[in-house]
Amino acid sequence: MSFNKIIVVGNLGKDPELRYTPQGTAVCDFSMATNDKKRDKAGEMQNITTWFRITLWGKQAENASKYLTKGNPVYIEGRLQVEEWTDRDGNNRITLGVQGSDMHFLGSGGRSDDFSGETSHEAEFAGPADAPASEFAPPAKGDDDIPF
Repeated sequence: MSFNKIIVVGNLGKDPELRYTPQGTAVCDFSMATNDKKRDKAGEMQNITTWFRITLWGKQAENASKYLTKGNPVYIEGRLQVEEWTDRDGNNRITLGVQGSDMHFLGSGGRSDDFSGETSHEAEFAGPADAPASEFAPPAKGDDDIPF
C-alpha cells in the first residue's frame, strides 16, 4: 500500500494562470509559498520559505482563477510531485508540485469585497474537484447566524 497526500497552507506568489485543455477542461497553475522560522547555528531567527507549484483542475481551477490573486492565503490538499530539471546556467533544480484535490480560501475576514462583490461565504470553499457545485452552496443567512 502507498499513500501520497500533502496539505499546504500559504500565500500565492503570483496571480493564477487559467487555461483549457483541447477537451475543454479548465487547468489553473500558480505558485504558493509557506514560511517557517528556525534558529541558525549562531542562534539568530531565520525565515525559511518553501515554494510549491500548484495545479488545479475543473471547477476548482475556474474558482481559483476568479477569486485568488497574488498574496492571498489559501489551503490546498493534493498529491506531491517532485520535478528535477536543469536551468539555463546548467544548475540542477528541483520543483515541488502539488496536484490539488481540495481548496479552501482563507483570510477573507468577513469582508464582502474580497471576492468581486460576492459574500465571503460564497467563495470560502471550492469543494472536491469532482463534486457538483450545488453541494457547496453558501449557508442561508438569518438571525440564527448571529454569534452573540
